[in-house]
Amino acid sequence: MQIRVAKKSDIPDLLRLLRQILMLHHQGRPDLFRSGSEKYSERELKQLLKDEARPIFVAEVDGKVAGYVFCVLRRLDNNSIMTDVRNLHIDDLCVDETQRGKGIGTALISFAKAYAKQKGCYHMTLNVWALNENAMRFYEKCGMLPQKICMESIL
Repeated sequence: MQIRVAKKSDIPDLLRLLRQILMLHHQGRPDLFRSGSEKYSERELKQLLKDEARPIFVAEVDGKVAGYVFCVLRRLDNNSIMTDVRNLHIDDLCVDETQRGKGIGTALISFAKAYAKQKGCYHMTLNVWALNENAMRFYEKCGMLPQKICMESIL
């Protein structure tokens, strides 16, 4: 397995994996997630690939993209109540449904964590939907803990 920066030729695989995650979310919360829609268009992905503050890394297995991690570098400065910190936020992580359980997700998280340390980040954060219990268990196994909890009341 090789983890590398995503490139333009990876866009079809990124779109395919983004659809897998969308379907998982749609099945869990059809009231919130549309079926058949896309988080990013091909044009938006091309723009993201140029943005140094939003790196995308892919895991390649046998010459094929088997997973990705979309990241966002953030810096909180001059906040009245929070300390000034640099953060790597994981916007999205996916391992192809046919490749899960093979250590690809763990490798992507480890790579992102090393990247965050290299960039001087204080911490790495992500959001996970409560409907995705497998993902929550996976992130906990990777050493992540809840920082805050978003709650809802459907009206």
